[in-house]
Amino acid sequence: MARDPHNAIHISQAIQELLKSANLKPKFDEANVVASWDRIVGKAIAKRTKRVYVRNKVLFVELQSPSMKHELSYHKSQMLELFKKEFGEEVVGEIVFM
Repeated sequence: MARDPHNAIHISQAIQELLKSANLKPKFDEANVVASWDRIVGKAIAKRTKRVYVRNKVLFVELQSPSMKHELSYHKSQMLELFKKEFGEEVVGEIVFM
């Protein structure tokens, strides 16, 4: 059976539709946020990060030192904007430093 070339869609769109229909998109988006942590915040911060994960639109960041937690708390809104710009508000709505 031949396919109609006028009904073709881009592979990225097909993957997005598959993820959405299988209800996997939220987990996929969360994994993308975690995988992008180093690139978005830079190597200096990434080196001082123990663990990063996302739950219910909250990005949890476990840091190596209380002083780093204190310092990053001053830049929390800027960091949140970077993640919202990259992934949208529906993926990251808050950041918690631990």
